[in-house]
Amino acid sequence: MTKNETKTNISYILLLINVLIVVLVSSNLRSPIISVSPVLGDIKTALRLSSLQISMLTSIPLFMFATCSVLVSRFSHKLSINRLLLYSLIILSFGLFLRVTGSLFTLFSGSVFIGLGICIGNVVTPGYVKNNFPKQIGLMTGIFAVSMNISAALASGFSINIGKWTGFGWRGSLGIWLVISLLAIIVVIIEMIFNKNKLQEVKSSISSSDFNMFRSSQAWNISIFMGLQSLFYYCIMAWLPAFLTDHQMNAESSGWVLFVIQITMLPVTFGAPIIAQKMKNQKAMIVFICSLMLISTLMFVFLKSEWIYINAAFIGLSNGLSFSLAILFFSLRTKSSVNAIKISGMAQSVGYLIAAFGPPVFGKLHDWDPTWKTSFYFLSFAVIVMFYFGIKAAGNKFVED
Repeated sequence: MTKNETKTNISYILLLINVLIVVLVSSNLRSPIISVSPVLGDIKTALRLSSLQISMLTSIPLFMFATCSVLVSRFSHKLSINRLLLYSLIILSFGLFLRVTGSLFTLFSGSVFIGLGICIGNVVTPGYVKNNFPKQIGLMTGIFAVSMNISAALASGFSINIGKWTGFGWRGSLGIWLVISLLAIIVVIIEMIFNKNKLQEVKSSISSSDFNMFRSSQAWNISIFMGLQSLFYYCIMAWLPAFLTDHQMNAESSGWVLFVIQITMLPVTFGAPIIAQKMKNQKAMIVFICSLMLISTLMFVFLKSEWIYINAAFIGLSNGLSFSLAILFFSLRTKSSVNAIKISGMAQSVGYLIAAFGPPVFGKLHDWDPTWKTSFYFLSFAVIVMFYFGIKAAGNKFVED
């Protein structure tokens, strides 16, 4: 075998490793949190937790996202992207192990480490994609989003069964994800060993940027768009079962509605970034997304639970498109991987803070108006505001301009 053939083979191997890293890292960014919901009752009983304490298991990681994303992006210049990914996975793995060791203290402290590990991965992965796949950003963003959603769907659907299969109950349901994070650590280390020179170049390029993302109007457009599309998603996920119950739909049928939403999201989260990258701008896609969301909210107002599966498909399509497009903007609207990391940090901090207000406001409006109409009017207004910032974010303008 000639030297050129050897180099070509090594290049292909590294390419496969890079793709595998994106798949494995993204598979760790939702599943450790989503897997908690199905076994909350078991955890509450086993550790004798109050309702407030049990709710903290899901809110702690979200709080870490909102407070730490910007800090992660600001300190990212001190380390290579690969090393940051490695540290995020190590922190996540430690948190996953700590969470299932048995005591109340380790349960909550493990959740803190899990939130921090996922936070770093959320912020850094778009920069990794931009740096390693500059000509395939759309394709790799699609793979990133699909891997995240598939693992989340598996975590949601199989958590209880995993606990039964392993024989460890809720600890098995939550601890199984440690296997995926450890596998990701191994693959990242392998790439770092094979690619030492490239890592030095990446670190040098990161160290040279001092751009202030918070002074960029385009960065704010992307961040607010990210936040409002998340607000729509979390309001629907939090309150749709209660809405359907109020309209005489049983729990099993409500579950199928949520299933339709998740399944509909999968193909568009993969295909949308590929199509969007080839467009001069993504304004037509924003119009389509917001139109579907607005139709969906008005269907809830005027049709209640009628045509609910069609409405669920609208929600899945629009949210799948909006989420993948928001993630794509991190790479598409920046000129370097370091700024992709910075806008990722800013957008996720601002975005999660915006999204956090959604479900409480939606629920409070329902207390004031039991018909749910005011709640969905609030969501309609959020979609209109999202349209305004989405059109601006979709314009062919870099955050650095």
